[in-house]
Amino acid sequence: MVRAQAPRILVLAALVLVVHNVHAQVSSGSGAPATHDADALAKELSNPVSTLISVPFQENLDFAVGQTDGWRSTLNVQPVYPVSLDSTWNMINRVILPITYQDNVVDSQSDFGLGDTTVEIFFSPKAKTSGGLIWGVGPALLLPTATKDALGGEKWGAGPTALVLKQEGLLTYGLLVNHIWSLAGTGTRNEISSTFIQPFYAYGAGHGRTFTVNLESTYDWKADQWTIPVNIVASQVLKLGSQLASVGIGGRYYVEAPANGPEWGIRLFVTLMFPEH
Repeated sequence: MVRAQAPRILVLAALVLVVHNVHAQVSSGSGAPATHDADALAKELSNPVSTLISVPFQENLDFAVGQTDGWRSTLNVQPVYPVSLDSTWNMINRVILPITYQDNVVDSQSDFGLGDTTVEIFFSPKAKTSGGLIWGVGPALLLPTATKDALGGEKWGAGPTALVLKQEGLLTYGLLVNHIWSLAGTGTRNEISSTFIQPFYAYGAGHGRTFTVNLESTYDWKADQWTIPVNIVASQVLKLGSQLASVGIGGRYYVEAPANGPEWGIRLFVTLMFPEH
């Protein structure tokens, strides 16, 4: 029982520490950029195809996983690097590299290592449409970088990805989708045909604060199975020393998951920002 409760105790301690540090910096004013700068940066972070260079570190803790009430920690390292192609187009490069630790999820064992890497490349026009829409399209790639069998599919994959969003005043809302098919890899592993659908809605509350709701829905066409977590998070733009960053905290509830899938989870993240000068 003590071993099972240990992750939850650590999570609660981490949450208290994060909230305390953020509140202390914001209240003192020493860690916060100018309000207009903070709000502009927060708005850029809500746009997946903005020209802001950023490196998010997103920690996801999922509980009640597997047959024996296991848990999983996934740290997604997600650098975003935009490139100006010409006067009309940007190319936004987004990478998701998961670092996973899980306990009692597969055969009552512990696993730690890298998962498979996803790369998304969006070609996005610099000008909005006449209706104010922002959009981007391009390829999505799956790279078999997992260091253990339980953490990846051992398949190379590719497919299309697309994004459309609108920013009106304090609001940002839109939809990101991709589909990946496996192309090559270990013959004994399952083929991949997976659709990802992420509607999102963000509200800028001022002073660099943002509240976001999204659904990171995945449909596995081979298993005929949805996985649908609802994420609700709050974030704050501030300075960590001289480094501009956004820190956030939130929770998730799985509306739909595979058998023995997670039931709920917690998200913590720090996004380092490198705005153009």
